[in-house]
Amino acid sequence: MKIKISIWILLGLQLFVLDLNAQALTREEVRDTMQVISRFSIHNDNYFITGVPTNKSINSSTADAKYQISFKQIISRNTLPWDTYAFLTYSQKSFWDIYKDSYPFDEINFNPTIGVEKAFYDSEDRINGWGSLVFEHESNGRDSIYSRSWNRLSAQYSRLLGPKTMLHVRGWIPFGYKSGNPDLIDYVGLGEIKLSHDIILDKLIFEVKVRKGLSNDAKGMIRTRLHYSPFKHPSNQYFMIEWFAGHAENLIDYEQYRSMIRVGYVIKSNEFGILKRNRKNL
Repeated sequence: MKIKISIWILLGLQLFVLDLNAQALTREEVRDTMQVISRFSIHNDNYFITGVPTNKSINSSTADAKYQISFKQIISRNTLPWDTYAFLTYSQKSFWDIYKDSYPFDEINFNPTIGVEKAFYDSEDRINGWGSLVFEHESNGRDSIYSRSWNRLSAQYSRLLGPKTMLHVRGWIPFGYKSGNPDLIDYVGLGEIKLSHDIILDKLIFEVKVRKGLSNDAKGMIRTRLHYSPFKHPSNQYFMIEWFAGHAENLIDYEQYRSMIRVGYVIKSNEFGILKRNRKNL
């Protein structure tokens, strides 16, 4: 009986994988898609959220708002060497003390990048992953003792683990950071993992991102998000609740532990929609 059950499980998994791959775009379809998609698009999610700490008293100094603006520009539609496409991005994340009398900005982090990306294919020449190699600069644009900045060469690989689940693995080689924040890597580490799952397709999405610092203690962070879209038709607009716990949410006080829960509005990116395109019953 156990042998029969195991056989049925293996057959079911095989059929699941075959169905997943059968709907994936071919190499030629990927190239055609790259010719018609918009050159200018959202890179990371664009959002405005506000909230309070969970590990300290709540007042006008500890509650805040956080928002992000992020876009991407495709530079080359035609493939470059190694079947790659060139692109640039710009992201700006701001922390705004909107509950204080003068509404000051506590911190703004700027993150321009330039890099190349490419599709990866299976043995049947259908897309099963998307990768990028990027040069990044991130800083808070300040000087003197308040200056925080670092550079990194980042590599990311994304793929579907199932019809509704996507995995992103990202690693980086940091440089140019020791003058202003020499122990930054103890807090941000050398990479991160993000997992997103559509609980209800285009309606309810759960996401978790984890990062571990290089130190031997608990430095690092975990960020969870739950997105909900109340709209009848598929939309990139959602309401979001986010919980961030850990270090380096921003650059100015990356050494300080934060635990913040925030809610608000988000316009979600569809940057990796090419991996889902033409899949049925997502």
